[in-house]
Amino acid sequence: MRHVNVCFYALAVCAVSFFWPYDAQATRKIGVLMFSEESRYQVAARGMMDKLREEGMVEPGTIFLIENAGANKARAVELVKKFAAEKLDLIFTLGTSATAATAREIHDVPIVFAVVYDPVEAGIAKSWQTSGNNTTGTSTKLSMTMILDPFKSLKTVKKMAVLYTPGERNSELVYKDLQQTLSAHGIRIIPVPLTKKEDIAVILPAVIRTVDAIYITGSNLIDSQVSMIADMATQAKVVTVTHLEDLVQKGVLLGVCADPYQGGRLSGEKAVQVLKGTKPSAIPIEPIRERRLLINRETMRAGQFHIPQELLKRAQ
Repeated sequence: MRHVNVCFYALAVCAVSFFWPYDAQATRKIGVLMFSEESRYQVAARGMMDKLREEGMVEPGTIFLIENAGANKARAVELVKKFAAEKLDLIFTLGTSATAATAREIHDVPIVFAVVYDPVEAGIAKSWQTSGNNTTGTSTKLSMTMILDPFKSLKTVKKMAVLYTPGERNSELVYKDLQQTLSAHGIRIIPVPLTKKEDIAVILPAVIRTVDAIYITGSNLIDSQVSMIADMATQAKVVTVTHLEDLVQKGVLLGVCADPYQGGRLSGEKAVQVLKGTKPSAIPIEPIRERRLLINRETMRAGQFHIPQELLKRAQ
């Protein structure tokens, strides 16, 4: 597995806020709002900032105000209000919850987002071609058949549990897409709504005994407990699968994932267009085209999963 270096953002994660050094001659201020400390948000932010710096948008001519909501929706709303008072030139948001909170509150500052699964279904944008508002960005949405293609060569699946969190739009939308795809492939879906940590120990053992595989969507609760979930499934020799790279790093066996760094860079390109005068609504929202097949080899060995050599050769 590729090691993700997130040290650059350690201060942003651990502290309530972090400010690049202020310069009186600065010409622009960019707010960066991450919904949580998950590495996919940090890596995407690094990709965006690297792209801006390549375009000459560097300190002290550009000030970055970086905030992290700590996976707390109320805190995200507070930070959005703080950004609204800062007279920013652009706001970069990471995650569906952070983006939705910002778009609801701020309408006069361009918003460029990343690590959002489906901005249209989430109510952030009117369409993929034009948001119809002050937002644009990139999406991690993929056709769920892309997940099933390598998965089908791994084992025969008749029943798949889907772990999701009601009320977290991103998680709900992945579950909805899976419902449509799995039924078309003759796979029975077992919905497993999780709303608190205690649900996992109570519900999951029974679920594991009755399914062939578990799909893990991205929600804050599930993300925080994914290592335990993956361990429980692996001990029972039940395959786990996801579309999120950092969850594979935490123990999920198989992932077909968008590269968060490349997504951040693509959003950075859109931010450059905005800062040069293009309206966000004139810049189409794009899914990240590059997808990578990831296999956690430690999980593979621990669960004694047999993975075909052809699949291993394709994987990272």
